[in-house]
Amino acid sequence: MRLGTSIFLLAVGAILAFAVHVSFSGVDLKTVGVILMVVGVLGIVLEFALFRPRTQRTTSVTSTDPTRNATTRRTETRDL
Repeated sequence: MRLGTSIFLLAVGAILAFAVHVSFSGVDLKTVGVILMVVGVLGIVLEFALFRPRTQRTTSVTSTDPTRNATTRRTETRDL
């Protein structure tokens, strides 16, 4: 679940929990709204804690071979 989906679930849950005053038999919209809000908050927390992009370090080395007049470039990327 990405950040946008989590915010959407949080917003829909808040609307169902606090703004909708309709009753259906067998369905409590306030409970459904609270569940959606909890899932949305959990998604936001997981997004920032676990799924955030990691810092990467890229090192590039360029060398030239004068006998062949060739340039070689080596790039290394590491997660920190």
